[in-house]
Amino acid sequence: MRRTLGVGLIGAGFINSFHVRGWTRVRDADIRAVCDVKKERAESLASLCRDLNVGSPTVYNDISKLVNDEEVEAVWIGVPNFVKLDVVKTVMEEVNQGKANLVGICSEKPLARNVSEAEEMMRLVKKSGMLHGYLENQAFAPSLLKGKEIVWERGAKHYGRPYLARAAEEHAGPHEPWFWQGRNSGGGSLLDMMCHSYEAGRILLTAPGEHKEALRPKTISADTASLKWTAPEYVEKLKERTKGAVDYSKTPCEDFARGNLTFETPDGRIAIVETTTSWSFVGAGLRLSFELLGPEYSLQINSLQPEAYVFFSRDVKGPAGEELIEKQTAEQGLMPVIADESYTYGYQNEDAHMVQSFLKGALPNENWFDGLLMVKLCMASYMSAETGRKLTFPPEGLETFIPAPARN
Repeated sequence: MRRTLGVGLIGAGFINSFHVRGWTRVRDADIRAVCDVKKERAESLASLCRDLNVGSPTVYNDISKLVNDEEVEAVWIGVPNFVKLDVVKTVMEEVNQGKANLVGICSEKPLARNVSEAEEMMRLVKKSGMLHGYLENQAFAPSLLKGKEIVWERGAKHYGRPYLARAAEEHAGPHEPWFWQGRNSGGGSLLDMMCHSYEAGRILLTAPGEHKEALRPKTISADTASLKWTAPEYVEKLKERTKGAVDYSKTPCEDFARGNLTFETPDGRIAIVETTTSWSFVGAGLRLSFELLGPEYSLQINSLQPEAYVFFSRDVKGPAGEELIEKQTAEQGLMPVIADESYTYGYQNEDAHMVQSFLKGALPNENWFDGLLMVKLCMASYMSAETGRKLTFPPEGLETFIPAPARN
């Protein structure tokens, strides 16, 4: 008989709401529990689960109680960066004491605020013997996976492997105040989004069937800037937006970053990932873009070039919202519409893969080893930006390095 995996969501904020919406296409798993420090928020997410028929979860505001729930066999961690390690410690304590029935644990990107925290999470999960998944949704984006399949089959197969990948994520800034606070988030737009871009680029450059470790990071360089949110008028707007929680005149983070990562391929050639991340992008909303270039071929993806657009004249007035696209910044003019963001951004494929991996007793393709590497790449990027030098990877001192925004 087909087995159904019972899943518990730790954190009932923005990111786990995306997982819930994407769960409508996930087979063989139900959401059995939801936990959040704000019980009303957990109840709201549980209600959404019931509305979408993806589970009838029990609501908790105590992580230990969720983990000890007999119906919970795997957990998805979607909490702010500054509490992630503590959450993992709590989960693992219950597992190691034999109080939990967990086979797998998933954690959102970035895995941690810095290398030291990420390595501690790795130590804890290894000690427990549990399967672990790294929730990097862009690694499962349908356009990226299909584009890669076509390019490698019709291009690289006959004319040689690709040598340059570009990946960018850009929008007008995060929803929650803690993202803007370097000590809580671990950094600014670089850590928030370049972990996406480096992994997407690595995946595009890796041949089908080839281990991702086949590409060896060689050098890394980066630069960062605060282009918008430290300007006096935007300092005030950010204060208003966060109800006074964030003051970028005193503790700014970067709202723009560029990274250049060089890999050595198995045949001794060079392959490069160019990345750009921004919280200062002015456009319809969140924009994801990818490119892959090879000797006689190329691939281009842009999430703001969808199948549908709507137009509203200047006479159409209405409340601000995000019903057309994540982080929508306008309600008038020609607007792109993404019919199902949980599909387009990769959440559906991601969650389905994690569920099937855990049911089979297999380590997911995206796991905490990948998450740890992405944290290392992001921290090396900060080191490069602070020193103004291209660095050989891994640079000395990476394990204990804390970026400037997190030191403020």
